[in-house]
Amino acid sequence: MNFELSDRCQDFQERLRAFMDEHVYPAEPVARQQIAESGGPHAQPAVLEELKAEARSRGLWNLFHPYPEWGPGLSNVEYAPLAEIMGRSVLAPEACNCNAPDTGNMEVLTEFGTPEQQERWLKPLLDGDIRSSFAMTEPDVASSDATNVALRIERDGDEYVLNGRKWWITNALHPNVRIMIVMGKTDPDAAPHRQQSQILVPFDTPGVNVKRSLPVFGFHDREGHAEIEFTDVRVPVANLVANEGDGFLISQARLGPGRIHHAMRTIGLAERALELMCTRAASRVTFGEPVSSRANVQDWIAEARIEIEMTRLLTMKTAWLMDTVGNKHARTEIAAIKVAAPNMAQKIVDRAMQVHGAGGFSDDFPLANMYALARSLRMADGPDEVHKRTIARQELRRHVPKDEAR
Repeated sequence: MNFELSDRCQDFQERLRAFMDEHVYPAEPVARQQIAESGGPHAQPAVLEELKAEARSRGLWNLFHPYPEWGPGLSNVEYAPLAEIMGRSVLAPEACNCNAPDTGNMEVLTEFGTPEQQERWLKPLLDGDIRSSFAMTEPDVASSDATNVALRIERDGDEYVLNGRKWWITNALHPNVRIMIVMGKTDPDAAPHRQQSQILVPFDTPGVNVKRSLPVFGFHDREGHAEIEFTDVRVPVANLVANEGDGFLISQARLGPGRIHHAMRTIGLAERALELMCTRAASRVTFGEPVSSRANVQDWIAEARIEIEMTRLLTMKTAWLMDTVGNKHARTEIAAIKVAAPNMAQKIVDRAMQVHGAGGFSDDFPLANMYALARSLRMADGPDEVHKRTIARQELRRHVPKDEAR
């Protein structure tokens, strides 16, 4: 395995760190103030549009995209350290047009979209002019098993008609959202993994009803996580992504890279939490000595460094495997980092909050938001238990007869 960073990756690292120091970190309080003054949680702060323009002028745009005609064409090993840097701030991924779920949707449209779909939706997404959503999770079924998806997609002449409900649809409250990829059932009688399809649904289509914004630990994320009701929603047959029955295949192709992107960004989140913990511990005095002198706090700091490094190495191994043997053969490692990274980050953020005292729970520091993000990532793109099941089944196949390894 070769994790040595290429010259261009190191160049992007230096430029991205400078962008973060000079523009992104100073913009965080400005963005909070602008959102507060807007009167609602889902506003697009003007400073973020300024960040997007600055990032683009610096060539820090679409860094995730593997095709050189639409980005720098970085490998997963090259992109991983950059995603880590962007993961240090909630503003940076969108500022560089590397934010979920847009990245996954752009990858889907790149791999499976028709030229017409790419012209209408992919190009505006690549330009950062619009935002998008991915509608898969449903309130009435256990959506961790994608074969449970119940929203119906039925053909009626030259149109498909959608009926059903989705929730936790990220970006659905973003003021720039225009399109969503919806996963639903086209053929209930087909084999379990051929029943689902994916289709493009513009947000302004009649029958699309955003019911509410779902709070995460009591607060609403800026981009929103919505519950959406689809009532006789009609879209052209041309909006189908790939073919009927390809929904499950597309979701697996989409979620693999998405999971590693999450892991990369989460490492950056954990690094920033560790920095905040160290700074706070060194600056606060209890019973005549700095908090940093306490043995338990030193244990937390040491354990954080060990756990970050282990997770980073596993993530880099996974990225290397994806680059060399493909996502399918990196399935176990992808599942492993999806479990390891959010759990690691949640633990470190929790301890950083403890070191900060009551301030750690407030908006004066980013820790409460970081905790909510790390905890929610243990559910996003599949709960820990589903990924552990994948890992366990792979292990069992090595030691147990095939018909017993279930």
